[in-house]
Amino acid sequence: VTLVDRNNYHTFFPLLYQVAAAELVPTDIAYPVRSILRGAENVQVRMAEVEGLDLKGGRLRTSTGDLEYDTLVLALGSVPHYFGIEGAQEHAFPLRWMSDAIPLRHHVLTRFELAATIRDPFVRRRLLTFAIVGGGPTGVEFAGALAELVYGPLHRDYPSLDLDEVAVVVLEAGDRLLAGMPARLGAYAADRLRRRRVRVRLGVRVDSVQDGSVILAGGETMSTETVVWTAGVQGDPRASAWGLPIAAAGRVAADEHLRVVGHPDVYVVGDLAYREDAEGEPLPQIAPVAIQQARAVAANIVRRADGDSLEPFRFSDPGMLAVIGRNAAVAHIAGRTFRGLAAWVLW
Repeated sequence: VTLVDRNNYHTFFPLLYQVAAAELVPTDIAYPVRSILRGAENVQVRMAEVEGLDLKGGRLRTSTGDLEYDTLVLALGSVPHYFGIEGAQEHAFPLRWMSDAIPLRHHVLTRFELAATIRDPFVRRRLLTFAIVGGGPTGVEFAGALAELVYGPLHRDYPSLDLDEVAVVVLEAGDRLLAGMPARLGAYAADRLRRRRVRVRLGVRVDSVQDGSVILAGGETMSTETVVWTAGVQGDPRASAWGLPIAAAGRVAADEHLRVVGHPDVYVVGDLAYREDAEGEPLPQIAPVAIQQARAVAANIVRRADGDSLEPFRFSDPGMLAVIGRNAAVAHIAGRTFRGLAAWVLW
């Protein structure tokens, strides 16, 4: 088994937002891949960039040379989805990888350093306005963590700054936060964020992102130097360039065994895979789906090697959780909902 990745470490993505909000350091959520697989004698790790795929020849092209394969598992994941909004990719900060979190962390902290030296109130407000586009779990969690940073340590470290000039704003195009959870949990998240002095704006669509501002539908302009993009993800675009069958949101169409349609030797798992549940809805791009798909594909690869028939993939939903801040979270598990401290402890 050869594992190919551009990084030689594994990232615990559920806490990536805390690195971006300066609550954790990168090494708290990163662990060497080789150490994880140290006990697996039949596994090799290659740190490389995948540059191409020869489906007919069974060959993967990488930055460190070609690899031949009998079976290929694609787990490239997802990238930010900007929905064609002008300037979003150029001027907004994504929050998808460790390489996104560290620059965002530095940028947020330096806005306060600059604001402490500026006398012009308009410029200070622009520096201290932080717009978060997208009210899903990542946007909610980052907004809560950023508010804790701003009104906690940074308030004490920059006593000359007026906190009334600071604005943490969540911009959500829908009518509530956490659309994938029951409405009461979305309402609770909005209430808790507002208590933390986060401005939650629902039904607000972004028209464009510019250098120093966000233009909202209707023409309203928000002056800010920090736009964090958490509005959604799409499948890695390399899959389309390699000629794989693409379904909605740039994801690769997979059959019931998670094989790429038309290519029985190639499997796809995680955010990149497109499969629908029993109700015809696409499976969400979340960790429980990816974990269960990985186990199912591994088992089917062994079954195929043993000459046994493959088993179809069935997703068992364990629920969803999101943290709003210290001692506050929401959870939807087995049809039951939890809020507040109980959900935070459960998370």
